[in-house]
Amino acid sequence: MLQKRSLVSALALCIAAISANAQQRSQTLDSIVVTANRSPQPASRVGQTLSVIDAQTLRRLQSATVADALRSTPGLSVARSGGVGTATSVFIRGADSDQTVILIDGVKLNDPSSPGGGFNFGNLLLGNIDQVEVLRGAQSTLWGSQAIGGVINVRTRQATDETQIHARAEVGYRGTKQAVANVSGRSGALSASLGAGWYETDGISAFSELRGGNERDGYENTGANLNLNYEFSDNTTIDLRGWFSDGRVNIDGFPPPNFSFADVDELSKTREYIGYAGLNSLAFAGRLQNRFGVSITDTDRVNEARDGVPVETFSSTGRNRRFEYQGNYTISDIWRSTFGIERENSRYKASSFGSLDPGGEARLNSIYALATGELSPLLTVTAGARHDDHDRFGGASTVSASAVAGFNEDRTQLRGSFSQGFKAPSLFQLLSDFGNTLLQPERSNGGDIGVSQQIGDGSAQVSATLFRRDSRDLINFISCPRPPAGICVNRPFGTYDNVARAQADGYELQFSWQPSTALNVQANYTRVDSENRSRGSANFGKQLPRRPERTGNLLVDYQFAAGASWGLTISDFGKSFDNASNTRVLENYQLIDLRASLPVWENLQLTLRVDNALDEEYETAFGFGQPRRAAYVGLRYGF
Repeated sequence: MLQKRSLVSALALCIAAISANAQQRSQTLDSIVVTANRSPQPASRVGQTLSVIDAQTLRRLQSATVADALRSTPGLSVARSGGVGTATSVFIRGADSDQTVILIDGVKLNDPSSPGGGFNFGNLLLGNIDQVEVLRGAQSTLWGSQAIGGVINVRTRQATDETQIHARAEVGYRGTKQAVANVSGRSGALSASLGAGWYETDGISAFSELRGGNERDGYENTGANLNLNYEFSDNTTIDLRGWFSDGRVNIDGFPPPNFSFADVDELSKTREYIGYAGLNSLAFAGRLQNRFGVSITDTDRVNEARDGVPVETFSSTGRNRRFEYQGNYTISDIWRSTFGIERENSRYKASSFGSLDPGGEARLNSIYALATGELSPLLTVTAGARHDDHDRFGGASTVSASAVAGFNEDRTQLRGSFSQGFKAPSLFQLLSDFGNTLLQPERSNGGDIGVSQQIGDGSAQVSATLFRRDSRDLINFISCPRPPAGICVNRPFGTYDNVARAQADGYELQFSWQPSTALNVQANYTRVDSENRSRGSANFGKQLPRRPERTGNLLVDYQFAAGASWGLTISDFGKSFDNASNTRVLENYQLIDLRASLPVWENLQLTLRVDNALDEEYETAFGFGQPRRAAYVGLRYGF
């Protein structure tokens, strides 16, 4: 089995190779990102820790889902309850999966109908997505509730001036089939991007085959994306965005009479969509950029047991309506500011085996401001503050500050940030049959400090980051004594309370090397210690569930002059635990993914990939299966 030392050895070989190729040079492109400050900015001038998976990288990886593409990002870990389409959680630096903000084309997509208010990555396929930004560390100053672990911004294919067509199709393991297409272009003042995708697979048993599962739990998804931009004048535009996903996956459960996890025939249907309309205008000779927007996010879920006569076992509906204004003002040649106000109205309702939970609704008003100063070409500082007013628990204020400084002609960079985060109680935690209307928001203080260094001719770079986060008032489900008293009145089966604290600290190491346009090498290693710090708890000092203490990745890609390419990803995931008491162990595992592409005609490529090439048996959630060795072949077209 491949152990951590294998990754370290591979990294050492790459560094040695740099010395032998010091004369080879390449131009390093500075990605433009928007997640860090809610406005376009070069990634090199961002003080927070940020990773960008750009269109070229996504093209190389050939991944089917966003979660699979994120798996090799430093500081992140993924847990999935079965095959593609099943419930999937992403953890950033040891934070809970519900403590991460998910954006699609800048629109927040967290689900108010889920118990923790978080987002399920199970239905988020790569399809027509061309960039993913991952901002690590608390970001509530700009992004509000839930941004304790960080922010993941997924961008679909954008409108273009020239007509572009992209399409791909793929078949493979266990009846997997997918087809994706997108067209973009401009006609006069209107530019547009429109795409659609379809995915189907016979799947694997969600109940692990290692533990006796023997049925295939299939999955099907249909999706679409839309971006429209109309220029009324040089100073005024209208922006329309839409995204839709309709997924159906078979899941396993806990059938009678033993009520232990086993194969069952149950179908889970999830329909998600977002809509956004914005008016953008310029004032004061372009120094003030205004954006007025309204967005809608809807999530509908239905579970249906199909052993015998079909019976609806669960359904829920979550709705978010957001109204916002954001301004970006250039104060001087040095200083610029970002500020805004937001109003969010959220509501949910649910039912379980015919028992109705009428749900409820909540309102959240927010105001924020951020200032960024380029004190010199090599020194950028940022500071901001935010206040949120919730009609259930009152107010929450957060602040943040960061800086990035360059030395040695910017070959050496130092970064540092401090940020606070908060997460409002979910509507389920507040208003359901288990709810507690006295809940307060979860809060965190955290920060990181890092250094990056270009090596040799600048074609290689190494970086190291230390981070820490302390969280308090975390919301846990608690059992209620008999007779019930206090918050347990009318809650005989239990309720939620702000009873927990947690701490996460660790480090991230990254290495990249691109001596030419043909070869690209990346490696990273993360160590995170995420602990329960709730004094008096039986689990004090225990590791938080499903957060591996270590993760490591090595990615190598090479493109031949004739256009063919090959690549591999080697990943190492350390041991973790599936429960808070750390009695159920999830063993460490290693994965090797292989990929290749071959030009067959102008603008047409044949693609090949093999996931889990060593046929590793592993679990990311106890009792749930994961795909074994799987091969896929496809065609990709683009011009």
